[in-house]
Amino acid sequence: MKKILCLFIILVSIINCKNSTTYDVIILNGVVYDGSLDEPALVDIGIYQDEIVAIGSLSNKKAKRIIDATGLFVAPGFIDLHAHLDPIFTHSDCESHLRQGVTTSLGGPDGGGPVPFGIYLDSLDRKGVGMNVGFLAGHNSIRKKVMNMENRDPTPTELNQMKLLVSDAMDKGAFGISTGLKYLPGSFSKVDEIIELSKKASEKGGIYTSHLRDEGLEVLKAVKEAILISEKASIPVILTHHKVIGKPMWGKSNQTLELVDKAREKGLDIRLDQYPYNASYTGISVLIPAWARAGGDNAFNERLKDRKLRDSIKKGIIFNILNDRGGDDLDRVQFAKVKWMPDLEGKTLKFWCKTKGLSPSLENGAELVIEAQVNGGASCIFHAMDENDVINIMRHPQTMIASDGRLVKLGDGHPHPRWYGTFPRVLGRYVREKKVLSMEEAIHKMTFLPAKAMGLKDRGLIKIGNKADITLFNPNTIIDNATFTNPHQFSDGIEYVFVNGKLAVDQTEFKPIKSGLVLRKNKS
Repeated sequence: MKKILCLFIILVSIINCKNSTTYDVIILNGVVYDGSLDEPALVDIGIYQDEIVAIGSLSNKKAKRIIDATGLFVAPGFIDLHAHLDPIFTHSDCESHLRQGVTTSLGGPDGGGPVPFGIYLDSLDRKGVGMNVGFLAGHNSIRKKVMNMENRDPTPTELNQMKLLVSDAMDKGAFGISTGLKYLPGSFSKVDEIIELSKKASEKGGIYTSHLRDEGLEVLKAVKEAILISEKASIPVILTHHKVIGKPMWGKSNQTLELVDKAREKGLDIRLDQYPYNASYTGISVLIPAWARAGGDNAFNERLKDRKLRDSIKKGIIFNILNDRGGDDLDRVQFAKVKWMPDLEGKTLKFWCKTKGLSPSLENGAELVIEAQVNGGASCIFHAMDENDVINIMRHPQTMIASDGRLVKLGDGHPHPRWYGTFPRVLGRYVREKKVLSMEEAIHKMTFLPAKAMGLKDRGLIKIGNKADITLFNPNTIIDNATFTNPHQFSDGIEYVFVNGKLAVDQTEFKPIKSGLVLRKNKS
């Protein structure tokens, strides 16, 4: 009886604390953008434990910590729908994301989700994380596990194995399935395979995100394929890091967005995410025809020994330099991470030609792409997008902001600046300076829209009962500092970041407290 009475007293104390005038934190005098498209309001916010428990006038209330947010904008913590979280066991504090105001990220994009899924999440739970993280089941990872790098259709048995892996990931908390149809082995799959696997994610409320099969000359066809998958698998689709690549396609975003609008008019749930830069980042192998890399590195090296095959590979690379990520200029291919020659990091393919005493011709550039791949590959920044398309896509009402960034430590390689600056860049350059979006629109695209896409019911809005994931920033100073030549720079203007009610950034100072959660679909 005494034990029951003690438990009752504790429960009553907790309830009274939540409903009393004492809070863990009160945020006073901030201009609150709640994540909806409503106009901002000058209201105070009360936090108890991990929840928002009061919104209104709280100046006469007590709290363990009172933050005077005069001059600051208060928003829900930003949600990054496309994050490369692979290094999270090394960078579990998530500093590079938290300093952007990001409190939740969705990992496993481009077909690269973890396998086995549940074991990975359990290990991450034990490690602890600085921000909330969820994951997608990755088609490329699953196909590789079942079929290695085979360039063929799956057998019925193999397809069933892949279906089981998707279903298992969904049961373990995956938010859906991702594909990377530009990458191996995803590029070897046909649409029927993707539809069948997507149905397994759809059965359990998942989403489908896709690095489209092509973002250059065949982008319209690739968008149509994604729309077909949505229709046939009855699944919401996100065209991830949507863009149009290569000079011949500049200006074609009007057509891709028109396809999205028409699909939505038919009742299909098609959305987009985007990073606010006119350059992409991926492996240099993206310039090499997919067929040439079937079977892995050894098979690629063997093909190079055949003169006719080598010539075909070289012609394919030249075509991609002219029409796709090469941007028709060797100076548009910038090395980012080169383990076998770190001195190349930050330099371009044209620079490498010159250092080897070669003229910067397309033919010589193609030879060096082959050399790079043989040496172990390299990550590159491809300056092959048009700013007008970036703005056009950003303005679409279904476009969400996402970094496509990888967790990183200062000084590690030569990353894309989006790894440090995506969200402050939108608020500083595209809202304050360029007036591309209103502040309400930008915050909506960073918070409630992605929360809704993920199915998060208690995040993405400043609302009583929601989790206290909150970002406070200075609207006059917020800006990205990371550049393509000097990427290792944190942004300015992010003053405070709460993750589940705990301060991960306090007066711009980072706190490695790891108060994030590993989120699981239908379990979070």
